[in-house]
Amino acid sequence: MNLKKIVKKYNGMGIAVKAGIWFTICNFLQKAISMITMPIFTRLLPTEDYGLFTIYQSWYSIVSIFVTLNLAGAVVNNGMIKYKNKRAEFISSLQGLSTTVTVSFFIVYFLNRSFWEKMFELPTSLMLVMFVQLLFEPAYLFWMQRNRFEFKYHNVVSVTLILAIVSPILGIIAVVTAKDKVFARVFSYAIVQICVGLIFYILQAYKGKKFFDKGYWKFALAFNLPLIPHYLSQNVLGQADRIMIGNMVGNSKAAIYSVAYTVASIMTLMINAINSSFIPSLYQNLDKKKYDKIEKGSFPLCIIIAIAVCGVMLIGPEVIRILASKEYAEAIYCIPPVAASIFFTYLYTLFINVEFYFEKTTYSMIVSVLGAILNVFLNYILIPKFGYIAAGYTTLVCYILFAVGHGCLCVSLKKMANIAQPLFSIHKIIVLSIVLLTYTVVINILYSYPTIRILTIIIAIVGAIFNYKKIMEITMKIIKK
Repeated sequence: MNLKKIVKKYNGMGIAVKAGIWFTICNFLQKAISMITMPIFTRLLPTEDYGLFTIYQSWYSIVSIFVTLNLAGAVVNNGMIKYKNKRAEFISSLQGLSTTVTVSFFIVYFLNRSFWEKMFELPTSLMLVMFVQLLFEPAYLFWMQRNRFEFKYHNVVSVTLILAIVSPILGIIAVVTAKDKVFARVFSYAIVQICVGLIFYILQAYKGKKFFDKGYWKFALAFNLPLIPHYLSQNVLGQADRIMIGNMVGNSKAAIYSVAYTVASIMTLMINAINSSFIPSLYQNLDKKKYDKIEKGSFPLCIIIAIAVCGVMLIGPEVIRILASKEYAEAIYCIPPVAASIFFTYLYTLFINVEFYFEKTTYSMIVSVLGAILNVFLNYILIPKFGYIAAGYTTLVCYILFAVGHGCLCVSLKKMANIAQPLFSIHKIIVLSIVLLTYTVVINILYSYPTIRILTIIIAIVGAIFNYKKIMEITMKIIKK
């Protein structure tokens, strides 16, 4: 009977809610597969080699902003609204623009390889793999963005899970059999993205039949160019820590920090899944002036994210023991600040979506750049004095400032648009943020008292079991909202 009720409730849900549920499930399965295979890679690769792989990933995230202009980002969502009847042509044209920019940057790189290789501290072989991946992966991301916007979750879930399964299996085989294990890990990771991207590249080019369109290119460039500093700032906050730790303390410490960051950022996938289904609803409600739906739907999601983040902090040491060897044990002290940062990432994502809707990208850029500059400055000052763990706290401080800055911009834009109703429950969000930060401090202290922490975990599990029905009722209400 309970199963029938669940199926009945599921069938009665709207397409946006179903999409949100499946995106979340899919992302967690994807992350679960990644987490299961991580202990294999941390044991197959020395910490130096694993650190170099994480640094490659960090550079890839930063370089992609310039080399692809991050065209698979927010501009796709705006294009879905602006060009409702010509979405295939718009995507195909974006793909053409991304290709043109990537090829141009490759020529610049090739003419002065030695300079760029010294700057990135990556060999030619890895740089070539990076550029090929940058050429084709955006096609897959364009397809993903459009399908998420249109709530075609069956397609997204299928492709994502195939990639999540194939990539680590190929990676393990490559690392075990190859002599150059770092190249094998990078190449096996990239080749899957390249092949899938190539398939979608051909399909979207065939359907849209638009490599160049002056109107589409002009819109995309006008929207995205002011956002380049913003996207760069996001990546600086997410990736600069590892690069700076690698340069200032060593690749081994970068590897340890990366493992902690991965554990804490499990919630990033949940945020991305929720955001992917929330953005279309947000845009449509803003377009139809249904502001009360935005406020009612957003705060319950903040509570879910906060609870999940607290849970990750609580069991952080156990997760580290499972995922990595003893060399990574001290990574537990990076988990609380980085996990708390994930919550504030979600907050500023809520606010910045409104900025993107109104196409006020210049404001976003200013706030983001200031936050990124502060992050690099604090890392430069504090990492040599307090060690690599300080990077977690500098990241938290900057994400808090991100959330505050974009929250203020969101309020200003609301007034400029003559919207009288509140879009978000700001006062409730502030209280929730204070509670979370207090918990972050307490849990960091509890790491030194494992008995108390284990008892806390047991009490939480027992409490959840005895209040299962009530928890499910509250969860269903939140999903309904």
